Amino acid sequence: MESIKSFYELTTYLQTSNSRKKIAVICANDPNTEYAIARSLEEGIAEFIMIGDSAILRKYPTLKKYPEYVKTIHIENPDEAAREAVKLVREGGADILMKGIINTDNLLHAILDKEKGLLPKGKILTHLSVVQIPTYHKLLFFSDAAVIPRPTLQQRIEMIWYAIKTCHHFGICQPRIALIHFSEKVSAKFQNSLDYVNLVELAEGGEFGDVIIDGPLDVKTACEEASADIKGIVSPINGQADVLIFPNIEAANTFYKSVSLFAKAEMAGLLQGPICPVVLPSRSDSGLSKYYSIAMACLTCK
Repeated sequence: MESIKSFYELTTYLQTSNSRKKIAVICANDPNTEYAIARSLEEGIAEFIMIGDSAILRKYPTLKKYPEYVKTIHIENPDEAAREAVKLVREGGADILMKGIINTDNLLHAILDKEKGLLPKGKILTHLSVVQIPTYHKLLFFSDAAVIPRPTLQQRIEMIWYAIKTCHHFGICQPRIALIHFSEKVSAKFQNSLDYVNLVELAEGGEFGDVIIDGPLDVKTACEEASADIKGIVSPINGQADVLIFPNIEAANTFYKSVSLFAKAEMAGLLQGPICPVVLPSRSDSGLSKYYSIAMACLTCK
């Protein structure tokens, strides 16, 4: 397949695949989640199991148009709804999990349950976002804006693996992964810059397969060749980054919010690590962002 460079190309690809993934949605009690679900139904990319207060769910007119693709399970308590959704996934009744209006900590409690949860032993839980910025020529992935405060070297390795696998789903055969810092210099004052040296060495030794990894780089040198040329920086990323690995959650989350607000970027994002894709939108995410997250989940659910 050719690489997917925009959300339009993503949704078009899914529509032509003629396959609906089954998504368990917990407490879909807000207009933006309703929009995302309705559009997914209309465009034929998913079907839904709605777990929550059925009195609220029955108010959504769009859902009534697709009775063959929507099932409801009446559970008013959000924690019980989360446990039921996780159980459905474990038993093969759903392919994807999606957060509605439920506290993220409550949902994670169900996902991380050691006996009945969705995270295999030895796996880490992290978050991978993808953004379509009007001034960038392709989709840009980045991690981690939501889960891991300050990644260890091993966690960064796992984050990179998740990003590589997701890029492959998007048809990116040789992902270019930039390790982000505020400068291009390695310093013992910043542990992440020391980790980056190890990660580049691992990549050069073939640890990650066919991938280009370089850093430390700042965002401009990672995504704009002219900036690297001005600074005299020679990097195999060459201003063409597919993935940005941020040093910590503060940097990644600030980038997430900034490009959304000031650059009018469109977003999607998933939890990585569980046995199924988990759509975990921010409370402030638009209906379109939630829809694109559903699309991302459907693509990576193979």
